[in-house]
Amino acid sequence: MSGRAPAPGREEVIALLAEHHACAPSAVGERIDSLELAWLVHVLEERHGILIDLDEELEAMDTVDGAVTVLAGVLPAPGAPDTADAVGGRAS
Repeated sequence: MSGRAPAPGREEVIALLAEHHACAPSAVGERIDSLELAWLVHVLEERHGILIDLDEELEAMDTVDGAVTVLAGVLPAPGAPDTADAVGGRAS
């Protein structure tokens, strides 16, 4: 079983963005700007110990729901083998 955390759900993405802005989760909007997205991807790369390649998916991550959907598709599923250093199509 992998030691990595599963892809974040909507509540976790909102909590991470709230942490980034030092605000309450209720103050986080649905839209994600490019700086928020870069920070979010960095945090998740650190948490998962991988490089997340999102070249083609970035445009779909301009909302919280879009980010959750894309991340669920590229991050390891719970219990997935711990075999890759890069996720999303390109090895590091």
